[in-house]
Formats: sequence, structure tokens, C-alpha cells
Amino acid sequence: MRTIMSLQEQQTDLRGGFKQEMQTRHIVMLALGGVIGTGLFLTSGYTVNQAGPLGAVIAYIIGALMVYLVMMCLGELAVQMPETGSFSTYATRFLGPGTGYTVAWLYWLTWTVAIGSEFTAAGILMARWFPETPVWIWSALFAMVVFLSNVVSVRLFAETEFWLSLVKVITVLAFLVVGGGAILGLLHIDQAHSIGLSNFTREGLFPTGFMPIAMTLLAVAFAFSGTELIGIAAGETRDPQRNVPRAIRTTVLRLAIFFVGTIFVLATLLPREQAGLVESPFVTVFTYIGIPYSADIMNFVIISALLSAANSGLYAASRMLWTLSDQGHLPKQFSALTRMGTPLNAIIVSMAGGAASLLSSVFAPDTIYLALVSISGLAVVVVWMSIAASQIAFRRHFVANGGDVRDLKFRVRGYPWVPLGALLCCTLACVGIGFDPEQRVALYFGLPFIAWCYLVYYITRSSRQRRLSLAALARPSDALQG
Repeated sequence: MRTIMSLQEQQTDLRGGFKQEMQTRHIVMLALGGVIGTGLFLTSGYTVNQAGPLGAVIAYIIGALMVYLVMMCLGELAVQMPETGSFSTYATRFLGPGTGYTVAWLYWLTWTVAIGSEFTAAGILMARWFPETPVWIWSALFAMVVFLSNVVSVRLFAETEFWLSLVKVITVLAFLVVGGGAILGLLHIDQAHSIGLSNFTREGLFPTGFMPIAMTLLAVAFAFSGTELIGIAAGETRDPQRNVPRAIRTTVLRLAIFFVGTIFVLATLLPREQAGLVESPFVTVFTYIGIPYSADIMNFVIISALLSAANSGLYAASRMLWTLSDQGHLPKQFSALTRMGTPLNAIIVSMAGGAASLLSSVFAPDTIYLALVSISGLAVVVVWMSIAASQIAFRRHFVANGGDVRDLKFRVRGYPWVPLGALLCCTLACVGIGFDPEQRVALYFGLPFIAWCYLVYYITRSSRQRRLSLAALARPSDALQG
């Protein structure tokens, strides 16, 4: 019981400055909005092309299982300790401060790299309707909207993300309904296509072999990234003991249906060799079925997806800087909150990081930007591994200090197999990219960056301890002089 009380006291202190204004619908849509994006709308056909129809479905089923296992682990931690620092704070507390420091920087970099890309892509897509307007004007306008959404209040951010995510959810549902009707023969499809599952057997069950399934796991994991935002939002959620478990169960179920269902429809309706060549497989399927203005509709939806990803990305990145400042790794200005409970300085710096990423994508796409993208792709899987490892360490600590697992508001059933399964799936994703020359660069840049973060942490910790020791030695002499 002493352990439970101390954890509750700690979470009260850490959540004190933030406004607990998010509801279940907000954090569900926040997670969905962070996940359903260009990875699903634009590049999902790539997985079908590389792994084959059945292989792609298997890869996304493994991805959905991976997300489920990780989110169960995060649920136990987030409900017991609903903190804005989330998995970075848990890693600091249960795996060591160096790991928590590294996880925070990895996750911050993941989203700052994405932010710059989202604004540029949204500006380019607007050129379809406004070809005379420079792309940078649209990019700057979208950046200002997202910045204000994050700065004004948590409530405004949550409502903005809710409606942006709703556009994407409705589109995916419409795609599943229309695509399902075409598969069953209820809708005519203007293509040489047989009703049923002929695409799965036309070239054999695994036309590209088994290895591409493992090789696409990192891309699949990256497509599912964003679900962990629930853990960050838990620190700013009303009644997290009730809302967080509901949000986790609802989100994981919907994501499994949306992603696996979408890939199944794409694999069934589009030939494998064509799936990897189309600009957006959604546009192709809608066009085949004869839905008017398909390209314009998807252009609007993809812009919404980009803004939603940038909105949730800026939120996540700023909270990671806040956590680093709160833990003493950055100046206290980054953990200062406005009257409305938003970390203004952390938001500004995260937005500046997104701008730097944008510039590197323009001036150094084959060097700096390639390294940033590679690190961010690997970072999501590493963060998930830290969540599973933190849950194992937390459970051991909890029981060792006299806690009863039956007292946990949300607990992982099937412990320790659930976190071990999550670690195994994440490890497979990391190993798989080692066999793909195009993705292998993630290991070349990602692993040295992780080592660099640990090195910087221990160097700065040593210097900080030295300063504290010198200050402590100076105080007695000061007192004698007084």
C-alpha cells in the first residue's frame, strides 16, 4: 500500500500544472489521428507490392498484434501513473535515467522530422486547386494554424484534432464499405477483375517469398505509430483511471479493423504489380468503382491527414521537451506553462525543429535529412520496446514493495508473456530491416544516435554532479564569512 500511495502522490505533483481537459473521445481521436495518415492513404500499396497480397495482410496482422501488446503494457503504466512525460518518465524511473533521456530525444526527433514534411506536402497538394499560389505560402499558413491550435489551450488542440481525425475515419469507413461491395460483386468495378480473392492466388500465395514480410514490418510499425500518444495525453485527461483504459481498448480495436481491413481490400482489388506504382491506392479503387471527383476528395482527405499528423506531432514533441526540462536535462524555461496550461517555449522550439527538418529536406536530402528520417523510423520501435521493458520493471518493483496486482486499476493479463511478446515483435521489425538494403540505413544512423544520446547524458550528468558538489563545498565557507 505504501507503494501505491507514493505513486499517486508523484503523479499528482507531475500533473499539477497541466489542464486536465481531454475526454475519452479526444484521446481516442488523438491516437487515431496520429496513426491514420499518409502511411495508409499513400504508401499502403507499397507493402502489397513488396510482400504480396497475403504477405501484406499477414504483416499488418502482426503489426496490429504488436500494437495491442505494447498498448496493454502502456495502459497499465499510464493508468497507474498518468503523467505527461509518459514512456520517457517510466523509462527514467524503472529502466534508468539514461534510457529515459534517450527515449525522450528519440521520440522528439521522430515528430519534429514529420512536422516539416507534413507542411510541405500539404502545400504541394494545395497546388492542385491553386497552381498560381507559391507552396511556401500554404505551408506557412498551415504551420500557423497548427501552432495556434497547440498554443492557445489543450481544449482547442483536442477539439481540432478530433474533427481532423474524424474526416480520416469517415474516409476509411467509406473505403471499406465501397471496397467490400466491389469484392462481393454488389458494385461494378471498371477493371479486369474477378469477384472474390483471385489476387491472392494469381501468382501463388507468397509470390515474393517470406522474407519481404519481415522486411516490411518496420514500415508497418511506423504506419501504426501514434497509438502511444494516449500515454502522453493521459497526463492531461479527465479521470484517467476510467478514460485511458476505454480509449486504449477502443483505439486498438478500431486500428486493427481499419488497417487490416484496408490492406485486405487493396490486396483484393489491386494487382500486386500495380499497387506499388499508384499515387494513392484509395484514388485508384474509388476511380475504378466510378465515384466522381475521387482525386479531389482524396486530396482534401490527405491534406486533413497531414495537418492532423502535424498537429498531434507538435503536441507530442513539445511534451517530450517539457519532460526533459522537468527532469533537469534542459533549462527550466522549457517546462514553464502559460496561464492556459500549454508549454509555450517547448512548442516554439519543437516548431523550429520542424522548420530545420524542412530545410534539410530541401538542401541536404541525401545526407542530413536521410539520417533524420532513418533515425525517426527506427525510433518508434525502440520507444515501444522501452514501454514493454518498463512495464516488466514496474511490475517487479510494484510486487517487491508489497503491492498486490489485484489493486491495479488496469493490469496486463497474461504477464509476462504480453510484454515479452511485444519485445519479440519489435525485435523482429529491427532484424527484418537488416535484410533490406533500402531500410538498412536506419540501423546505420539510428544505433549511433542512440549511443550518442547515452554518451551525452552521462557526460552532462557528471558535470552536473561536479557543479553540485562544488556548490555544497562552498556553502560552509559562505556561512563562516557571514
